[in-house]
Amino acid sequence: MNCIYQGHCVFPEVVDEGCVAEDRGALKVVASRLRAGWRFLAAAALVAAASYFAGAQPLFSLVLWLVSLLSVILREPSPPRLPETQAEPVQAGEAALPQMEAVLGALDLPVVVIDGDANMLAQNKAAEKAFGSLSPGLHISTRWRSPGILDMIRETIETGEPNQIEHSERLPSERVYIVRSTQVENLANARPRLFLLSFRDVSELRRLDRMRSDFVANASHELRTPLASLRGFIETLQGPARGDPKAQERFLAIMLDQATRMSRLVDDLLSLSRLELKAHIAPDQKVDLVPVLGHVRDSLAPLATDLGVDIRLHLPEGKVEVLGDRDELVQVFENLIENGCKYGQEGKVVDVYLRHGEGVPVEVSVVDHGPGIPVEHVPRLTERFYRVSVADSRSKKGTGLGLAIVKHILTRHRARLIVRSEMGKGTDFTVRF
Repeated sequence: MNCIYQGHCVFPEVVDEGCVAEDRGALKVVASRLRAGWRFLAAAALVAAASYFAGAQPLFSLVLWLVSLLSVILREPSPPRLPETQAEPVQAGEAALPQMEAVLGALDLPVVVIDGDANMLAQNKAAEKAFGSLSPGLHISTRWRSPGILDMIRETIETGEPNQIEHSERLPSERVYIVRSTQVENLANARPRLFLLSFRDVSELRRLDRMRSDFVANASHELRTPLASLRGFIETLQGPARGDPKAQERFLAIMLDQATRMSRLVDDLLSLSRLELKAHIAPDQKVDLVPVLGHVRDSLAPLATDLGVDIRLHLPEGKVEVLGDRDELVQVFENLIENGCKYGQEGKVVDVYLRHGEGVPVEVSVVDHGPGIPVEHVPRLTERFYRVSVADSRSKKGTGLGLAIVKHILTRHRARLIVRSEMGKGTDFTVRF
């Protein structure tokens, strides 16, 4: 039988090949330990010899040297020493920065990464597009000098709490941002600490709020004027003009005119409201513009005759189709041609051109030969209640909403309104699909 105890054969009379192999391995271990501890054994031998010559018993010197020998043979081998490597400590904040940049690059919100000293470390593509390239390492004040932003960042760095303010920029265009500063929470104990500065563009929301308030103010003003006229004439008819048939006839005609004006204003306001509700839905029906323009010309013929204006159509052969809503396109061209007749009345002619071709967008141009529009008024023509001449507009029974309705309809149709005007030569309103 084989009896193994700690790797050594304890019954040499019963030996097999496995036990012999183990003995050889044990002898190698003992030899390697003796080689490793030869300095200690030599020192022990010198100590034993010195003690013998100093008068110690020989047995004591021999036992001392044997104990040293056994301590060398039976000692535990020391673990191998691994080669030391010089590694620079990696800071958690710096190590996480590339991953943060990759994530922030996918956001459409401008974001800037700063450290605890308010120095810029990185920016995403949206921030680069909005504010230009920012140099890493520069202080945040080199780009934003707003005291509000700098105080907000300073407070966030000191307290670790998020903050936000509203910030406006005038150049290169007027923009309004909600600026928010916050610390990266999962790296709160990292060095250096990282902070995010985000910019949410609310320019359109502020513009819409301003337009809405202006619209309410203008609409109430436009309605208040005819209502005041109606009230005054009614009081006159009830009082001094109660028994005057001529005055009653004249006042009733004015009252009818004012009531008609209010009716047109309410209709235009309702049209704008309906258009705003479906402004994001593009029409998908095909509309042939040739019969549409013919219908508009026929419907405005009585007005043109009264004004002494001739509406001339210049139409191509065959169909010219666009994606659109027929009723809304009729409203667009009615507004444009009616304006041409009213405000270009001096030219006596309103020309309507329909152009199309291979690879060329469909265009409809309404050209009058009137006095023209001063260049400073052209960019604002489609604003609600904006008038080049208030007196001229009211005398022609305009509500100030016609071109605003045209703009909303064309926006829904993914079309553009191009205005060209020259004083003394007339105005060209072109709808490009």
